[in-house]
Amino acid sequence: MSDGAINLRDKFATFSEPWSPRIVAEMNDYQFKLARLRGEFVWHAHAETDEVFIVIDGAMTLEFRDKVVPLAAGEMYVVSKGVEHRPVAPQECCVMLVEPRGVVNTGDAGGAYTAPNDVWV
Repeated sequence: MSDGAINLRDKFATFSEPWSPRIVAEMNDYQFKLARLRGEFVWHAHAETDEVFIVIDGAMTLEFRDKVVPLAAGEMYVVSKGVEHRPVAPQECCVMLVEPRGVVNTGDAGGAYTAPNDVWV
């Protein structure tokens, strides 16, 4: 790992695939992942961990079965473990996710949007 600052814009420039998180750093057992969101993701939950969404650029909505939480650049939200949710971004949105190492992006849902783990940029 580098001793220098991590430039998020430079890291985002290295990939364009939506729903395919890339790791930029680790702290203890937590990973900091960058992801491009576009369209509607699958409904899913993470039974064992909370999940943090930090919007870097653009806007998105976190849909829950009982509410909707809009997020704009500079805002964040913590989804509690076990809570079913679905990220939605009509236009591309760049986010940072913070979650423990090994968390599968589609949680309990699986399917076509499941991305490989431990892909670094």
